[in-house]
Amino acid sequence: MTTQYKQLYRSGNNRMIGGVCGGIGEYFDIDPTLVRVLFVFGAFIGVPGALALIYLVMLILVPQEPARDSETQAA
Repeated sequence: MTTQYKQLYRSGNNRMIGGVCGGIGEYFDIDPTLVRVLFVFGAFIGVPGALALIYLVMLILVPQEPARDSETQAA
C-alpha cells in the first residue's frame, strides 16, 4: 500500500514570475491570486526585503512542477 503525499512545486502553468505563489496556491488549494495579494501586502507590512529574500530562496529550493503526460504529448 503506497501513500501519496502532497509536495510543493513551483507552478508550471500558473506563474507570474517564478511560479512560487502559484505553487503555494495549488498546494493549499486556494486561488494563487490571493497568495500573490497576501505576499505583496505582507511586503508592505513586514520588514522591507524579507519577503523578497524568502521568495528568492523558495525560487531556488522549490523544484519545478514535473511535466504531465498530456502536456508532453501535445508539445
